[in-house]
Amino acid sequence: MDRNSHRQHELFSVKKAAYLDTRLRRFLYRPDRLAETYVKPGYRVLDFGCGPGFFTREFAKAVGETGRVFSVDLQEGMLTILREKMETDGLLPRITTHRCMPDSIGLPAELNGTFDAAFAIFVVHEVPDPQKLFSEISALLKPGGTFFYTEPPLEVSGREFGGNLECAGDAGFRVDERSFFFVNRAAVLRKV
Repeated sequence: MDRNSHRQHELFSVKKAAYLDTRLRRFLYRPDRLAETYVKPGYRVLDFGCGPGFFTREFAKAVGETGRVFSVDLQEGMLTILREKMETDGLLPRITTHRCMPDSIGLPAELNGTFDAAFAIFVVHEVPDPQKLFSEISALLKPGGTFFYTEPPLEVSGREFGGNLECAGDAGFRVDERSFFFVNRAAVLRKV
């Protein structure tokens, strides 16, 4: 398998952010179930490529009063929408927003090894260097931490997804579970 089969896809526009938080998407992707399965009270969670906060809301509910969600996005417009929504929901005190750079998450080094779970949902195909991204996520996670990675199959081929999983393996992850649905390709990885 060619690991270099990754191609950077177009960035999802802030102008279309409303399409990312709809009743149909909540039904298809079940952010509540995802949070219930992988996030516990007190957890520190990375929501990389958080967009307008579609999954962030459920992660913030799940971490409770003692946990924290770091919502990271390249576009300040997405983070602004997220902050407004979470303020309305009363969840903003549980969330730290962070604007990343195109080539780096850029969270402070003192956060390395402090995250319990990380999510990269429908976003790695927009990143110029997935290998670097996976290495940064690996550094942030505690040993045994969960990394949930998923991509849309119409946007990311099985070959590209498989190549990215190999890159994740090189970054210190093992695949615990892999699935394919008509709406996404997904893998649950564990930091070794």
